[in-house]
Amino acid sequence: MEKFGKSQSVLRTEDNRFLTGKGRYIDDATPAGSFFAYFLRAQVAHAEIKSLCIDDAKKAAGVRAIFTAEDLKNNNVKNDLVGVTVKNRDGTDGACPKRPLLATDRVRFVGEPILLIIADSTENAKDAAELVDIDYNDLPVSIDLAIGKNTIHPEAPGNVAFEWELGDKLKTDAVFKNADKVVSMEVANNRIIANSMEPRGCYAQWENNKLHLSVSGQGVWTHKRFLSEILGLKGDQIRVTNPDVGGGFGMKAMGYPEEFLVSFASIQLEKPIRWMSERTEAMLSDNAGRDLKHFAELAFDKANKILAYRVNTFCNLGAYNSRFGQNIQTALFSKVLMGVYDVQTTYLNVVGIYTNTTQVDAYRGAGRPEAIYLLERMMDRAARELKIDPLELRRQNFIKKGCFPYRSSTGEIIDVGDFDRVLSAAEISADIKGFKRRKKETEATGKLRGLGLCYYIESILGDPSEEAKVVFQEDGEVKIFVGTQSNGQGHETVFAQFLSDQTGIPTEKITVIQGDSDLIPNGGGTGGSRSVTVQNNATLATVDKVIQSFSQYLAEKLGFDVKNIEFDDISFRINGSNYSPNMLEVAKMAYEDERLDLVTHSARATLEARSFPNGAHFAEIEVDPETGFVQVVRYSVVDDFGNLINPMLAEGQVHGGVAQGIGQALYEHVVFDQEGQLLTASFMDYGMPRAQDLPYYKFETECVPSTANIMGMKGCGEAGTVGALAAVANAVQDALWEIGIQQVDMPFTSEKIWSMINSGNLAAE
Repeated sequence: MEKFGKSQSVLRTEDNRFLTGKGRYIDDATPAGSFFAYFLRAQVAHAEIKSLCIDDAKKAAGVRAIFTAEDLKNNNVKNDLVGVTVKNRDGTDGACPKRPLLATDRVRFVGEPILLIIADSTENAKDAAELVDIDYNDLPVSIDLAIGKNTIHPEAPGNVAFEWELGDKLKTDAVFKNADKVVSMEVANNRIIANSMEPRGCYAQWENNKLHLSVSGQGVWTHKRFLSEILGLKGDQIRVTNPDVGGGFGMKAMGYPEEFLVSFASIQLEKPIRWMSERTEAMLSDNAGRDLKHFAELAFDKANKILAYRVNTFCNLGAYNSRFGQNIQTALFSKVLMGVYDVQTTYLNVVGIYTNTTQVDAYRGAGRPEAIYLLERMMDRAARELKIDPLELRRQNFIKKGCFPYRSSTGEIIDVGDFDRVLSAAEISADIKGFKRRKKETEATGKLRGLGLCYYIESILGDPSEEAKVVFQEDGEVKIFVGTQSNGQGHETVFAQFLSDQTGIPTEKITVIQGDSDLIPNGGGTGGSRSVTVQNNATLATVDKVIQSFSQYLAEKLGFDVKNIEFDDISFRINGSNYSPNMLEVAKMAYEDERLDLVTHSARATLEARSFPNGAHFAEIEVDPETGFVQVVRYSVVDDFGNLINPMLAEGQVHGGVAQGIGQALYEHVVFDQEGQLLTASFMDYGMPRAQDLPYYKFETECVPSTANIMGMKGCGEAGTVGALAAVANAVQDALWEIGIQQVDMPFTSEKIWSMINSGNLAAE
């Protein structure tokens, strides 16, 4: 990297330990001699708990303790996990029913924790759970995404958690009334399960009047704050760490009951306690993603210019408010409501519904994929109804290059963009001119072929502030402390690489420290594609401090005016001298002079604005009419991520995101029966994409540097998923349109497609 310059595709340094079995995940880091935690969960979706007897379970072999909601109450534990709420149309707050850590008098979804068993082994705890006697009084179950079903919370009549709106309804309605053409469509977005490679887990240890919680998560500071609120501990009594984390995707961004309950149990027993979720347990209790249905409309003039956009949405929250569930499908959804199109008249109405199902929260993209999926399905439908090329319709309505910075109809300031340039590059990359030939070749084999486009945009989210600390050690090594948290994205490589680019310090000399609330006072964790842009902004500020203090030190030590000292990203240049020490050499001098004030530097920086990554995804699929099987056969992406630090890592993020998008589009779907029982609670029943299901991805970038940060960067972590959903869906719709099927919804399973083809249905179920 030092030889060939900055922004090179460098292999991930952390992979050396991952691929040789030296990773340190929760199961690897749990203290020896830990007890095991097991949660007895509700087996019915909605019921009153008439009685709960644990006498026999307490006597079971290996059982150390059993904790119920009554124990939490007796120990002054706050038995309530609070989620963010939004404002209703009338200005009142959205519903905020109590979500207990352990169920008290009622259970509201299958998988809700009722009690915690601590034992010498998981097997002992499971055996004890069989001896617990629970008497339920069953209540009516509601799983439908609709108003007026059986009430789950008295705070939410009709199960309506909120009704939220954004935009001028009267103005929008007036534009639609006078439009030359209106295109409308009902679109569903299926519920999925995150299924991270490493399920959720944690261990807690109470020692010397201090709690250490280690959790497989996306940051440590939310957990620390909640631990203080729930358990009544002071900040200096709590240490939270993240070891290596095997995937998060937004699902691990928030606190869950299990982590706080395991911490409580460790304090009570004064022993380390470990809990790891099993796969079916995870499917029952992890926050799910998506699960919406929309009715959307686009208004056009005679020249096919979009005049207005109107969306009415129902979103499923599950049985309780998750941490961000209400916010994701309202405020976050609205940030890219109109995508890349120059339309100022929009109206969004969202109704949140409680159901007797697992909570719904952030999943890779958190509102942005849902909004773009809907909009790009609408653009595809409009192109068909208006009989215009889908690329041309998009180009005609793009925000033009000269209009930036551009304020969207929902108040977002998009700093820069060149969407036509990116789409043109993608059109060439995907060989759109050759599609007709490929389609004929496919038809010769008896199959159908479809082409789908999605032009997406997203905004990076999360805390715009971050801190970085750089410590020069006496042995010549350097540590950088960061407030984000890697879940497998390659942070250890990219943060070291960026620091090396700015300072000339060899990357092998740099160690990235993350995920420890004792070592790092605050941070925003990972999520919203924020990590690289926000964290490296703080690194730049810290490097500036290093340069200033080292320059002043050299000036004093060598007798030069500090104005004559410059740093060129590799070494210090002193006008009037041929002496040019690098940073490590200056740090060594500081140690020799016992100037320890010079070896540690930190800075906190805040991005003044968000960046807006965008790009074009083209998918080509084949459908076998005899089986209904859909295969993605070509996939091409051209992204505008601004300036890149490590292009290979950016491409890897896109690959993973596209895989998740294809997974949702073709295979993944959560199914509950009418009693609220999860029917897709294992990989035997829940479809997941495998290597053989995915094509070779063609990935290119068109760089339009962001003006929202000094580095010109745009986030890339969620972009693949944001673009993949609609690209695949539009390709399937393209293949089926010619045979009279004009409405399809994810997932495009073989059974669904075969049934539609062979029954002649014109609408998906």
